[in-house]
Amino acid sequence: MSTAAEFRQEQDYLSMLYGHLDALRAGARERLASTLRYTPGGTPQNRSERDSASTLYSDQVVEFGALEQGLCFGRLDLDDGTVRHIGRIGLFDTEGAHEQLLMDWRAPAARSFYLATAAAPDGVRRRRHIRTQGRYVTELDDEVLDLAEAARDDAEVGITSEAALFAALDARRTGRMRDIVETIQAEQDVIIRSEMGGVLVVQGGPGTGKTAVALHRAAYLLYTHREQLSRHGVLIVGPNPTFLRYISQVLPSLAETGVLLRTPGGLFPGVTATAAEPARVAEVKGRLVMAEVLANAVADRQRVPDEPLELTYDHEPLWLDPVTCERARTRALGTGRPHNLARPTFVDDVLDALVRQAADRIGADPLGGDNLLGPADLVEIREELTADPEVAATLEELWPELTPERLLADFYADRDRIDIAAGDLLTSEERLSLYRARGAWTPADVALLDEAAELLGEEEPVESAARPAVDADYAEGVMDIALGSRSIDLEDELDPELLLVADVVNAGQLAERQEDVERLTAAQRAAADRTWAFGHIIVDEAQELSPMVWRLLMRRSPNRSMTLVGDVAQTGDLAGAASWQDALGGYVAERWRLAELTVSYRTPAEIMAVADDVLAVVDPSLAAPRPVRSVGIDPWVEQVEDLAGRIAALLAEEGAHGRVGVIVPEGRPELRKVGVHDQVLTVRDAKGLEFDSVLIVDPQAILDESPRGHNDLYVALTRSTRRLGVLCPGEVPEVLRGLKPR
Repeated sequence: MSTAAEFRQEQDYLSMLYGHLDALRAGARERLASTLRYTPGGTPQNRSERDSASTLYSDQVVEFGALEQGLCFGRLDLDDGTVRHIGRIGLFDTEGAHEQLLMDWRAPAARSFYLATAAAPDGVRRRRHIRTQGRYVTELDDEVLDLAEAARDDAEVGITSEAALFAALDARRTGRMRDIVETIQAEQDVIIRSEMGGVLVVQGGPGTGKTAVALHRAAYLLYTHREQLSRHGVLIVGPNPTFLRYISQVLPSLAETGVLLRTPGGLFPGVTATAAEPARVAEVKGRLVMAEVLANAVADRQRVPDEPLELTYDHEPLWLDPVTCERARTRALGTGRPHNLARPTFVDDVLDALVRQAADRIGADPLGGDNLLGPADLVEIREELTADPEVAATLEELWPELTPERLLADFYADRDRIDIAAGDLLTSEERLSLYRARGAWTPADVALLDEAAELLGEEEPVESAARPAVDADYAEGVMDIALGSRSIDLEDELDPELLLVADVVNAGQLAERQEDVERLTAAQRAAADRTWAFGHIIVDEAQELSPMVWRLLMRRSPNRSMTLVGDVAQTGDLAGAASWQDALGGYVAERWRLAELTVSYRTPAEIMAVADDVLAVVDPSLAAPRPVRSVGIDPWVEQVEDLAGRIAALLAEEGAHGRVGVIVPEGRPELRKVGVHDQVLTVRDAKGLEFDSVLIVDPQAILDESPRGHNDLYVALTRSTRRLGVLCPGEVPEVLRGLKPR
């Protein structure tokens, strides 16, 4: 047990560390304010240097502000008498001998904090977990690693610092994911620090910390490969916007803000795809065969007329015959260029033919000699034909210049176009399912838009139209991080004199600084550039991605440096993966490596026992994760007719025990109105989230809604950290008969 003197010692040390952090933040804030006040003249280089500096200082203010909570969380006492304090960043004494005051948790020398055990102490005599609230030490938890009994216990359980871990697990949920930097376990640390190259698949059941491991891996890679990843960026793909909001503060709390967070529906610049559609339609759109369908749809827009087309020039007819058009199309396709980039070849050949025809008529020598028109006359005729609306309309009809949005919208809105492009590739029912009036984009459309963009081609990244919105979004995001870096739980306790970036610059000012591409971060540029190649891509709930989304992501990762986390037992999307080899084999063959997380930290044993029965139906060969704790609270089931009324009553009752999540069937939208929008969710929206208490409503409907209904129920059952209840309007499903009545 730690003494009062040790508490005072750690408190004094923590205060000293915050003093250094305050000095760093004040310096960055002053430099930012000075830079923003400075109006450079002279060359564009002067302005670019000013803007680069303002971006750097803005990032520093945000970074230092995000470290207000949990700056230092650990200490290692080594056998040689050395003491190392471990924290979220590295801090050095800038005066004197440049002594290291705080070691970054990602540094190689800090790894013993996560791996040392009594059986293998790695030179560590004592490990201390330091729990803080704001700038105050609240608890010290010491582990002495040279006891034989500790060696036996640690070898059996495999859990590092049970006290610190269980304290984190038992803490109430806040609606935002917390980092696990203080309680990373050995199996998680190995994955976090795995080499960056290649495709790493992290398979883990519910509550094993897959998401936390992925985010901490992002922070580790950014720290270890800073130069490379600052140029190429890191993309994190999450399943839905709710999930991205849930994880949004993890990386800032680890002093990393330079990543791009997207859902699959946000991977095409300029398009936010949130419209709903039937799961079976999304499954058809997600099939790999849709790449061939879209290629056929593009080819269908490269027309040759059945009969000669009559055009008028100089009040006289010109004829554009099928042979001329076929010859022009063949030459355009022969360039091997995408549709839009091959179009100039087609247009040139057609105009050449029309110019020759017009010249033969206008410049013919009555005496049978050579054509009377010179080169300048031919150029003039060509210019006039090019500007002629009738000619332009004909060329547009034969070989239109298309955007991905126009191609796909035209395709969906025309049954004949669908039938021509899909042919025998889809059944008549599947072809009919694609037909729709023009409307909002769905998430499944995004991969098809990206495929269309590849087929159509573009001269350069389309940034100009999207940039202002991207810059404004980025600026607002910086401000959100800046404001959100003050802990919600401790907001009233923070010193009001501790200023953040919001105190010296607003979002508008930041957006104004985003004019020169050279000084934008990799994440900012990547947000507007569809062809961007990322240094590393991290995908959460990766088992849900369709083959077409994998195709999109592989284009974004030519170096195949990816971390994919998920659980094939939780695949709910009809287009999702049945196995990792099915998803990845077409791109990397068998050249991917698998890491497994085997311990469930979130889901208690009482709930895991119920979920195991469902897992056995999903796939008997899958091993359930081992729960690390029991909470002494049995899950229950209740049969009730008035679901809405019962939900409202239980929300008030269960709310006393912490954050409540209610999971309802997709087909019961009226139940979504009972609670707030982030409290009553479908299984799809609840993926990756966790709650203190969970109510599952009408599990039979969840089972019946999808061929993967048992996968969905498995997800729903494993969202709770403590309490679970099930409401059934009818008979209790067979797979849940083991639940006790309420």
